[in-house]
Amino acid sequence: MQLGINLGYWGAGMDADNLAVAKEADRLGYSVCWAAEAYGSDGPTVLAWVAAQTERIDIGSAIMQIPARQPTMTAMTAATLDSLSGGRFRLGLGVSGPQVSEGWYGVKFDKPLARTREYVDIVRQAMSRERVSYEGDHWTLPLPGGPGKPLKLTVHPERERIPLYIAAIGPKNLEQTGEIADGALLIFPAAEHLEETAVRHLRAGREKAGLTMEGFDVVPTVPIAVGEDVRGLADFFRPYTALYVGGMGSRKQNFYNQLAQRMGYEKEAAEIQDKYLSGDKEGAAAAVPHQLIDSTTLLGSVDRIADRMRAYAAAGVTTLTLSPAGFTLDERLAALRAGTEALERAGLA
Repeated sequence: MQLGINLGYWGAGMDADNLAVAKEADRLGYSVCWAAEAYGSDGPTVLAWVAAQTERIDIGSAIMQIPARQPTMTAMTAATLDSLSGGRFRLGLGVSGPQVSEGWYGVKFDKPLARTREYVDIVRQAMSRERVSYEGDHWTLPLPGGPGKPLKLTVHPERERIPLYIAAIGPKNLEQTGEIADGALLIFPAAEHLEETAVRHLRAGREKAGLTMEGFDVVPTVPIAVGEDVRGLADFFRPYTALYVGGMGSRKQNFYNQLAQRMGYEKEAAEIQDKYLSGDKEGAAAAVPHQLIDSTTLLGSVDRIADRMRAYAAAGVTTLTLSPAGFTLDERLAALRAGTEALERAGLA
């Protein structure tokens, strides 16, 4: 099992620290550095900045939002980043959510699975430097009856095939991801629930495509915090968990809330959402069960974290992406170093 680092969203006041974290991850031998986008900083600009100041670590989008770009634009960006980084780019895609898709991009959030499949088809076709010609329900290239003609990408990616990942939570999305992608980006992954909530659906998709899980990258992101007071460390992540389970999406369409329910927290997930959407964010955070936080993060001593890493590896994780917690750069760097030490102690390095 390899380790990755997730910088989260740029522009949150820790940008200089994020670059230092990326450089240290590169020095420590982390395999990939991911950056996210929502409706603030865009991912590709951040990744180009990181790639220019690192040497070995891969850079990955987690995610580039599908409603934000035409698929051929995404292929152009991916090819450019792969070329500039010397073959270190990994393309992570996702449909985002209805609030961002419709509120920020003005793109209707409908038929996300079909949209994703067509999008990936076009991106792959373009990145392989074929002349792009496609006729689907959501995209048609070139437009019929006009002056457009099939065009071929002029930029040469460093590699013949850029790894393509999809952020997936729901069972149907996970199955399709296994079928059409090279890896899956997961969030709120509990090792003890990973088989039932994710891996079995990914495996079904791979089998549908006539493939096995061999070579498929299962990539959950987990926050990490080092210390002896596990309950105190867990409390640090209460607002984070409450935001996703309670407020990331509408009452009817919150993928993270549904995931918490599938892990056995039906009553608690409903309470967190009720309080969060009513404006009681503190009450929502207080309602998050300790076990939900502890099982979806890496908390405690290096030895305790090593035990959790073994559980993730046994559950099928191939790249464990860490999100180091801390109010200071020193705290985040210490968490990053603890991650590599724990991996070694777990016998997984």
